[in-house]
Amino acid sequence: MAGGQGPRQKMINLMYLVFIAMLALNMSKEVLTAFGIIEESVAENNATLETRNEASLAQLEQKAQEQPEQFKEAVASAEQVSEVSNRFDEYLASLKSGMMESIPEEDRGDFQTQDKTDYLDSKLFSGDGLSPDGQEFLSQMDAYRTGMLDALPEEGYDQLRTEIKEKFDTSDVPSEMDDPDSEKINYLRYHYEGYPLIASKAKLTQMQNDVKNAQADVLGQLLQGELIEIASMNNYQTIVSLDKGAFFNGETVTGEVVLGRYDSNLKPSKVIINGSEVPASQIKNGAVQLSFGAGSVGDKTISGEMQFMEGDSTIVIPINQKYSVIGKPNSATISADKMNVVYRGVDNPMTISFAGVPNNRVKASAPGLSSRGGASYNMKPSSGATVDINVTGTLETGETVRDSKTFRIKGLPNPTGMISGEFDGVRKNRANLAISTVSSEFLDFDFDLTPRVTQFIFKVPGVPGVKVSGNKLNAAAKAALARAPQGAIVQIAQIKSTVPGQQLKSTTPVSIELTD
Repeated sequence: MAGGQGPRQKMINLMYLVFIAMLALNMSKEVLTAFGIIEESVAENNATLETRNEASLAQLEQKAQEQPEQFKEAVASAEQVSEVSNRFDEYLASLKSGMMESIPEEDRGDFQTQDKTDYLDSKLFSGDGLSPDGQEFLSQMDAYRTGMLDALPEEGYDQLRTEIKEKFDTSDVPSEMDDPDSEKINYLRYHYEGYPLIASKAKLTQMQNDVKNAQADVLGQLLQGELIEIASMNNYQTIVSLDKGAFFNGETVTGEVVLGRYDSNLKPSKVIINGSEVPASQIKNGAVQLSFGAGSVGDKTISGEMQFMEGDSTIVIPINQKYSVIGKPNSATISADKMNVVYRGVDNPMTISFAGVPNNRVKASAPGLSSRGGASYNMKPSSGATVDINVTGTLETGETVRDSKTFRIKGLPNPTGMISGEFDGVRKNRANLAISTVSSEFLDFDFDLTPRVTQFIFKVPGVPGVKVSGNKLNAAAKAALARAPQGAIVQIAQIKSTVPGQQLKSTTPVSIELTD
């Protein structure tokens, strides 16, 4: 058969043809013995082929268990071929068993006694036609031939198809082989009528050899074909493996490009990513679909393993890949060039970061600057007109990057004088004003500061101003208030306010119209 016959088998076939030709002559005892020796040799070869075929089929079935998608078609063809082959082989074996049972047990090892022709002549033929057993023989051959042709894969088996058609053709045979137009003889009569039993047995054993060789060819090509397909360069693709997952402008991109085999049918038995097993639903077309949170800003590692079954062993392939998480842009950098200002003596909240660098690798320094954790800082300048904030970031490579920014230092704005929380268009009666509280506030100022009033001057028209300590009218101020005419405008002026640790500018006065 194609690809399955070695030098020994070819020699056996040649010797067989020679001995068939000698049948036309006076059959000698030595020729009968030679047929028996050849039959035994071919039978031994058949046993070896059967063992090899069983091993090949088992290997294909094992591969199909490990990678069903990859080997399922090959196994289906192999099992169909094996079923057809085994059925016909068993039929031939039963025919040979009947032939041997027709000989006394003590003569079965004596080839010279197996010269009778009556067993197959009576079993396969009836008069000028075939017996039911003869018809069964041809039916078995036809079933094997058509079954094999149907079971063979469509591509890659043209030579084997031709050989099966020729060797298992049951058509009538020309009486003269060199003359195709000579009288036709029935296939069985041409090959088996009138031949010594040992010669017919040898021919049946040779037919079994043809069957097993065909089976071996198919199983070998199916297994080899799948392995070649797996190893084909068409199943490889380039994989770019960079030394890190993010680079800064000006850096040198480093890494390597390797060949990796990709097979959409290859499926691992287990995948573990970052300590968790990946569900089978996330393994599609030979690839593991990743989906997990990126985490906080910084350098990360994807670690784990892929497991494959190979026979009784588990092959473990480690997974180790680094990547970097960079802060997602969620705000624009917008700054008023003339408004880089911090206020003296108070905590100015600030956010300081370095793009692409995690906060734990960022350091900021300036007089009066203190950290509140993460990217949050407080700046509390004291003296001077400006302050420089210096920022240093350490990259993954250990390289240091720096930047700085200058801020102007300003004092706090003038607070606004208030009376009972009012400062504009205030109207009160004398009794209410006498118990009201004088205060000051920073209007339209983003800092949560509450100044404390320590002193003010209470002015009534026509009366000298009264100096008051604290934030309420004293007795002298109340006496001046009693002398004020109805509808007079009184004023709280020269208000002095303080903020802890800070000397404030003058506070604006507040005027009150008396309603009685």
